[in-house]
Amino acid sequence: MRKANDKSLKDAIEQMLNVYKIKRKFDETSVIAHWPELVGKPVANRTKELFINNKKLFLRVESSVIKNELMMMRTQIIEKINEEAKAILIEEIIFL
Repeated sequence: MRKANDKSLKDAIEQMLNVYKIKRKFDETSVIAHWPELVGKPVANRTKELFINNKKLFLRVESSVIKNELMMMRTQIIEKINEEAKAILIEEIIFL
């Protein structure tokens, strides 16, 4: 029997992340961990460096062809990341 103040584990974890103000960092880490699923394994394998700072996704890609493709798909990638996170995590992609 559930009490009125019982929460699901998901809700409790979400609340804990918000209380300790680490939800944004957790979501950013999740984006980096799921990068191969977001862009595909061939592109992820050619990504040398990937980090997020101040709502900017910094990428270093070894192939100029892939870099050009990612530049053209920039808005779709940003929308996909923000949609998955249900928040605005990324506003801009910067290629190093």
